[in-house]
Amino acid sequence: METSRPLAIVTGASSGIGRELALLAAHNGFDLIVAADESMAEAVGNFKGAGAEVTAIEADLATRAGIDRLYDAAQGRPVAALFANAGHGLGRGFLEQDFDAVRHVIDTNITGTVYLIQRVANDMRQRGSGRILVTGSIAGFMPGTFQAIYNGTKAFIDSFSLALREELKDTGVTVTCLMPGATDTEFFARADMLDTKVGTDEKADPAEVAKVGFDAMMNGEADVVAGLKNKLQAAAAHVTSGERLAKRHRKMAEPGTAKH
Repeated sequence: METSRPLAIVTGASSGIGRELALLAAHNGFDLIVAADESMAEAVGNFKGAGAEVTAIEADLATRAGIDRLYDAAQGRPVAALFANAGHGLGRGFLEQDFDAVRHVIDTNITGTVYLIQRVANDMRQRGSGRILVTGSIAGFMPGTFQAIYNGTKAFIDSFSLALREELKDTGVTVTCLMPGATDTEFFARADMLDTKVGTDEKADPAEVAKVGFDAMMNGEADVVAGLKNKLQAAAAHVTSGERLAKRHRKMAEPGTAKH
């Protein structure tokens, strides 16, 4: 379709932070290619209502085939902004987790994410322009007792994003890492963590988190921690021993720690 609007790709756009990022992009003049591993019919209606032309791709973003389907949906149209937001968690002790579920978290949060970024960022670099927002997490700053795989993947993503940003210095392509804390999304239900303290504590509004990330990306910032409480936690993590952080995380994520 002939259009003068720039194009954005948003992954994990069916709900939560991804949905809010897609809405912000639509309201700010972007057309959208949105992707998730579930139906997005209601969300797509909202995106179209905000003025965007929308292509929706339902695919497993843990797979190369799923990422290729998403990338090919652009049909050669330049991608001005990539919101690499897809990801999910897995609660409970590592030794009790099904390894297929473990692998799916790693392949969604890391493998699929970096594969998509490599494909899109190469195009951006050749054109000399583009913006990338990667959803990391303050979870990447601490050992995730009873959430070990998820926190490990976010430690990778936080580090990778800043490294890639430096590699792309002076190319016209910026990379920004959004690092939220616990946010009011479907994350904790999907991760089987509704019987934990972190799963039942008050959480951030995903719309507010998305706005922080969107603005940081548009301003070309390197990284941003959403929320004052999370900024304080992130600062504390840098001066606290890993062993102590792991013990602290147990109190938040161990099954049976939920408030009653």
